[in-house]
Amino acid sequence: MLLGVHCSVSGGLEKAFDEARQLDIDTFQIFTRNQRQWRANPISNQEREAFTRAFESSKVKIAFAHASYLVNLASGNDDLWKKSTEAMIAEVERCHALGLAFAVVHPGAAKGLDENIAIERVALAIRKVIAATPGNNARIVVENTAGQGTTLGYDFQHLAKIIELAGSERVAACFDTCHAFAAGYDISNQKGFEETFNQWDKTIGLNNLVAIHLNDSKTPLGSRVDRHAHIGQGSIGKEAFRLTLKTFPNIPKVLETPKEDNMDEKNLEVLKSLL
Repeated sequence: MLLGVHCSVSGGLEKAFDEARQLDIDTFQIFTRNQRQWRANPISNQEREAFTRAFESSKVKIAFAHASYLVNLASGNDDLWKKSTEAMIAEVERCHALGLAFAVVHPGAAKGLDENIAIERVALAIRKVIAATPGNNARIVVENTAGQGTTLGYDFQHLAKIIELAGSERVAACFDTCHAFAAGYDISNQKGFEETFNQWDKTIGLNNLVAIHLNDSKTPLGSRVDRHAHIGQGSIGKEAFRLTLKTFPNIPKVLETPKEDNMDEKNLEVLKSLL
């Protein structure tokens, strides 16, 4: 089923596998670094070896990273854009060292730029990341967003254009259920779910869908506000998640819901009950 959560790496990157074992999951997402800071050291040989050993002895089939929320590849500020691009190069290098399949990244915020210009800046940054990491198998995966403020990615066309302009098989897309719903894609019922993914297929292509974030939404349809809720406890409801599990069993799906009170375990139980 490829179902899991965003795992903690507190105490060491390999600790993610301890959480995966406790939750009995076969996929997960991690931060490869402190996502609240720009500075990050490369993966040491000791870290790589410990992570690889843990990976090989686990039941995890696929693991991937989420880039820092500081990264803004759409920025019109040249210094921030350069810093963001360099951060993504380092992220992809860490993914390659750890054997992670890809790094998920938000497209970024236009902040005063025309959206088309901002999209071109995202694609240019990704092309620079790819050029700087030859022989690297890790992919760059752009995620749809709720569209708060000037954030790109609330329209599937944004992701499609980024992928097209990036011009590389190393670029793909991630679908976030909460973000899509908040952006106005009604996946809460079968008709809306099918229409949403028909639209995704026509614009981005289902072949470019490589990851799914499973989050209910605290805010209503089209709110353009990104607030994750526990599965079945938000505005989306359980049906969308049943359909997601049924339709995309072989695509890695992870929870990004609040972790307090063992909620990862409880949310996984709810999801498994829908199968």
